[in-house]
Amino acid sequence: MRSLPRLRWPSSWFAPVLIALSALSTSANAEKSCEKPLYLTLDTGHMGVADLVADVLKRQHVVVTFFAANERTQVGDGSLGSHWAPWWKARAAEGHEFASHTFDHAYWRGDAGKPSAPAFRIRPSAGPREGQEFVMTAPEYCEEIGRAARRLQQITGKAPLPFFRAPGGKTSPQLLASARSCGYAHVGWSPSGFLGDELSSDKVSNAALLQQALRNVRSGDILLAHLGIWSRKDPWAPAVLEPLIVGLKDRGFCFKTLRDHPDYRDWIQRRP
Repeated sequence: MRSLPRLRWPSSWFAPVLIALSALSTSANAEKSCEKPLYLTLDTGHMGVADLVADVLKRQHVVVTFFAANERTQVGDGSLGSHWAPWWKARAAEGHEFASHTFDHAYWRGDAGKPSAPAFRIRPSAGPREGQEFVMTAPEYCEEIGRAARRLQQITGKAPLPFFRAPGGKTSPQLLASARSCGYAHVGWSPSGFLGDELSSDKVSNAALLQQALRNVRSGDILLAHLGIWSRKDPWAPAVLEPLIVGLKDRGFCFKTLRDHPDYRDWIQRRP
């Protein structure tokens, strides 16, 4: 009986294989040893840096939670419109999570009703009533949250988290209670998690914002940035985003989505 021929693999094949196996091992170990988690969240904006942000997140193997509204964009229709639908679907495939930022980016301006019949003064920064101030009842505000959530599920094929973020983080106890009654918990951000991309670049440089975040961020913080801010001349993203992620990783931090945040796990599990 003749012996089988001995297989010889080209030496050029080994390096890529070893690198891939090493990367998988490193990723698995990092997941197991994630003792200093951070929760990076990104709100919509003009979407001018959306592709660049997505590239950074993919390259750095970081998953985030996106809070989305149908805001005006530099290219295409609104940020939840048909132009951007493939972008959101691609992010879902990469494992990111999604939640509502209200459909028309509707700012709370004050309470307008009674405790027995809550209502709120609202001013959207997008949509057909952009810039107008008017009153929404609690059910109407719930619909405003739910409309963005439904649109996210439609274009991503993935159920969004039962959260919302009020534009500007502006809320009242009545607003929060009304939202919770229709299934949405509000998620803000940590004081040191405000990454400053909304600030004037004439007054606060990207370098200063990077150093501030690297110095102040603590384990468990919820971080906030945007997919493009109209007023900032020197865009924060992606210029600060990648060095910030690399710097935080070097300090032993790791990144998770809000699905894994200990303060919100029970809320998620109670949702149908």
